[in-house]
Amino acid sequence: MSPVYLDCNATTPLDPAVQEVLFRYLTEEFGNEGSRTHEYGSRAKQAVQKARDQVAAVVGAKRDEVIFTSGATESNNLAILGLAAHGNETGKRHLIGTRIEHKAVIEPLEAMEKQGFEVTWLSSDEHGRVRVEDLEGALRPDTLLVSIMAANNETGVRQPLHEICKILEGHEAYLHTDAAQAFGKDLEPLRKVRIDLISVSGHKIYAPKGIGALITRRRGYDRPPLKPLFYGGGQERGLRPGTLPVAHVAALGMAAEVALKQHEKRREHCRKIKDAALAAFAPLSSRIHGPAEETMDHVLNLAFPGIDSEALIVALKDLVAISNGSACTSSSYTPSHVIKAMGYGDDEANEALRFSWCHMTPDVDWEEIAQRIRNLV
Repeated sequence: MSPVYLDCNATTPLDPAVQEVLFRYLTEEFGNEGSRTHEYGSRAKQAVQKARDQVAAVVGAKRDEVIFTSGATESNNLAILGLAAHGNETGKRHLIGTRIEHKAVIEPLEAMEKQGFEVTWLSSDEHGRVRVEDLEGALRPDTLLVSIMAANNETGVRQPLHEICKILEGHEAYLHTDAAQAFGKDLEPLRKVRIDLISVSGHKIYAPKGIGALITRRRGYDRPPLKPLFYGGGQERGLRPGTLPVAHVAALGMAAEVALKQHEKRREHCRKIKDAALAAFAPLSSRIHGPAEETMDHVLNLAFPGIDSEALIVALKDLVAISNGSACTSSSYTPSHVIKAMGYGDDEANEALRFSWCHMTPDVDWEEIAQRIRNLV
């Protein structure tokens, strides 16, 4: 019997409704949406436009504000590196990021530093939240971009987007959020019109890998002044050239639509799983990273002092599939930069475990998991 999959922050299973759409556009409706001379192309274009509407609806955006990409990593790069030319033209060469971001945000910001831009790195408090007063103090007239994630991929801690938007009222800096873990799951924060750029990942919301989007909200009639990272074809308003993967785009659209419709039902299911996990772990001397009220319902990051996370993963591998950090950096075997940014040392960071689930997760034997942990103490 396979272990229960509890690594949904790394990637999610395909939703059945999404799978049906994906296979239909892979095998039956396989036209190129750029082909304008026949019905196959017309139907493909209709599918893409429908997907734009479906993705836009989740965050209260408009169809023409959705740019399809290969995933949140590309979206993050486009949102950050794509502003470099505008920064150079206007003399706004100051950026603000955080130490708890995914590497797909940290590394583009570091690349901007190498181009001569100045980056102010905000730390988090001990609960993994960015301090809004630090952001307020870091803002300058020449600040071009503020990039702060919606919810952390390792801890699930929600960042204070509402307060961040209030601080940025009246300031011209563009606000970008990596919403890979929040899109379709935490609706209200991402509908703030002050958020200019939103990165979306398909495989975090039950769509296939290899598809995502960048929401590029207009300010009045003005679009964010992004420049493409590569060229050839002019698709996606010239920002992301190349033939669109219609099947994946349509699948992302369906995933967005279903997420919007089933939002509350999914959250309730995830909350019940989390409550059961917390109840089972309560008698143990665990250290939870992030307060429950500020953490997404589908993730729990914690440590059992004195137990290395790798040893615990091995001890539980026949019961559950779990991780100890971001899947994108797991091969490096370095302590979590997110946990360290919260003020913990290397040894404590090496103890951190991430359990993450979804509405399709079956029953989990949390009591057996807790007993295995007791045996290691």
